[in-house]
Amino acid sequence: MIHPTHILLIKSHSMGIGDLLRSSAAWRALKNRWPHAQLHLLMLSKHAGYASETFIKAHHLLSSATFITVKTGAPGHKQTKLPFASILRAATQQLTNTPIDLVIDCEPYGVKTSLLARKIAKGKRAVSVGIAQFPLRKYFYDLSAQSVALYARAHKLLEPMDYTERDFVALAALGIARDGIAIELELGTDGRAWQHGHATSFDAAIVQVVLNIGCGTADAVGRRPALGALVECMTTLYLNKPYQLHLSGAAFEAAVNQEFMTLLKQQLLKLGKQISVTDWAGQCTLTQLTGLISQAHLFVSSDSGPYHMGVGLGVPTLCWFNYDEPAAYHRHSHVAALVLPTPAMFTQAALRLMGPSSD
Repeated sequence: MIHPTHILLIKSHSMGIGDLLRSSAAWRALKNRWPHAQLHLLMLSKHAGYASETFIKAHHLLSSATFITVKTGAPGHKQTKLPFASILRAATQQLTNTPIDLVIDCEPYGVKTSLLARKIAKGKRAVSVGIAQFPLRKYFYDLSAQSVALYARAHKLLEPMDYTERDFVALAALGIARDGIAIELELGTDGRAWQHGHATSFDAAIVQVVLNIGCGTADAVGRRPALGALVECMTTLYLNKPYQLHLSGAAFEAAVNQEFMTLLKQQLLKLGKQISVTDWAGQCTLTQLTGLISQAHLFVSSDSGPYHMGVGLGVPTLCWFNYDEPAAYHRHSHVAALVLPTPAMFTQAALRLMGPSSD
């Protein structure tokens, strides 16, 4: 029986906000098992400077987060993979003053994280845990879990699995199950400071709705709601329950926010209605965004990073999907995932999420 006090989690899948936050359910499960253990994240990233680095370093369940770049060169330019020896040396240096007694390789594929787990565990005299995705892979670890496919079968899960479930494959080697644990995010110092500084922008006498149209990058635009359909849904909701609207987004998403805001105001004006809208695009860091989202009686988002932030914060969250993607759904009472909703479907789900407390 092990009783770790410092646990190292190795990941390399994605630096996306949602992908990182998905792991917080596993972090909570580890803290439930060992409340006094400190959690340390070691993330292999394709390049330095992701905005999510600062954001995830502030996560309340982590004692530290280290990011190791595994490629040279900037994104969009020619990149070269760094040799494993360089990656190991960087990781070892970063963790020199961090005591580790349990190393968990959360990745089921590839040999890089397996080797890292083995080398770091040996150097720290720690227990190593990983996934025996193929038969010989178990020999990298002291304790190994069954493959992803066998895990999914044992838990009667469809593949591709719910993203949140993925880290629990490795945790199964420790006898730790998910048992419905949700992802977590707290309103931190930056979020509270942002709320304090912008308190006059929110009318306490009316329902507050925050909308993240998002998906402004080329690889994500296919997940963005069609503006006309979104306007129809938001208009129908307003006619049922008037609200003050706040638009979030990155600076490069300000144009689509302005286009949507114009269309929504025009539509409501035709119906003899006026709405208060504030566009916060480019005016919040990721940690400050927790302050904006936490103000909402309802948070509406595309399938993007802020969607997962809303879920983690426990805010009533409605996510708009352009196609069915069960692996990306959060199945909790404060969340609704709708695929190309009609105005009636959208409004019904929104009113249910807000409940009587928003009246």
